[in-house]
Amino acid sequence: MTGAVAPLPLDMEKLLTARLHAVKVRPYLAGALFALQIVEDRSVPTMGVDAHWRCYVSPGFVARTPVEELAGVWVHEVSHLLRDHHGRGDRYAREHEEYGPGERLRRNIAADLEINDDIYGDGLLVPSGALLPSPLGLPVGLLMEEYLRGTSLYGLTVEAAWLDCGSGADGYGRPWELGPDGAHGLSRQERDAVRFRVAEGIKGRPGDTPQAWRRWADEAFHPPQPWRQLLGAAIRSAVSASGAGDNHSYRRPSRRSAALPGVLLPSLRRMPPRVCIVIDTSGSVSDAELGSALLEVAAISRAVGGRRDLVSVISCDATAGVAVPLCQAEHLELIGGGGTDLRAGFAEALRTRPDVIVALTDGQTPWPSAQPACRTVVGLFPRPATDEDEDDPDYTPGNPPSWARVITIN
Repeated sequence: MTGAVAPLPLDMEKLLTARLHAVKVRPYLAGALFALQIVEDRSVPTMGVDAHWRCYVSPGFVARTPVEELAGVWVHEVSHLLRDHHGRGDRYAREHEEYGPGERLRRNIAADLEINDDIYGDGLLVPSGALLPSPLGLPVGLLMEEYLRGTSLYGLTVEAAWLDCGSGADGYGRPWELGPDGAHGLSRQERDAVRFRVAEGIKGRPGDTPQAWRRWADEAFHPPQPWRQLLGAAIRSAVSASGAGDNHSYRRPSRRSAALPGVLLPSLRRMPPRVCIVIDTSGSVSDAELGSALLEVAAISRAVGGRRDLVSVISCDATAGVAVPLCQAEHLELIGGGGTDLRAGFAEALRTRPDVIVALTDGQTPWPSAQPACRTVVGLFPRPATDEDEDDPDYTPGNPPSWARVITIN
């Protein structure tokens, strides 16, 4: 009778040697690599991370994987955490109502594709079985969400079913994970501090890091705004503010009338707000941005309670078109293509006596010199520096006025 085979121990020396190699070839990630807390677990297929910066490691995987490839796995796993794939995966699942193991695997694969096309090379080997966009006929340089929207990925799920980078890659918890109350995890403040230190190091020596990591560092310092939610919130705030849509009515007498016998005082009544949308249709605004503007028109009508009859739209380049009620604009035609002067658009908008003006523009325009007698929200299409800026060092595009609430549309 033979005895039971002893389980394979974790070769910690080999694992830490691989981490040191990763630090040597990717020094800007050193703070993040050393922050990972190692947890040995035989139920993990390879290596995986959770949102609390624990790295779960299979002893068998470490034993059969060369040190140089293990170094690549270290960088791969920490990249999931630095790029917030667990938070982004959670948001994508909620927004698209896509749950379950199959959808989890799709998110894991999409996150891997985002990472793998730009972290290897220059001393870091590609681990065996790692998925890369180019061999799969997919474009390179996309984000996880773009891979999820642009291709089904379902054909890869059977082939890549062994992949499991943990909840740190897709936001979907695993049975072996210790959870938020388990030991060896980092707090929210500690995790943010790690990201900040890594981003600070990359910003301090940008020439030593790839473009993808420099872009990540910029966003870590200045995270992109969820502009659609912010634009909707700004409009709702404007239309619900004191004075917007307020009017006096005798249909319900004021309670103060009791103090003045024989005198009927009107009460202040909240009326549905009127919104006028000025869309920049100059030649500098692309067709894609105009399409986005039309989507925002529909979203704005929902933000004010669905009363499309109280929403009007003005096309404006150097001159302003007529204010068209949204209820008559199922097939709204945006007219323009010339220069830009939104002052004409604001003047036309004020003739409709709106409670709120919403301007959707690239900002390359003169602005009204005086604040309109209503609240103003600007949805701004961002613009990079142009050759004109370089030729004329004194040229600076005008910023939206301080009295407007500005939301950058990314």
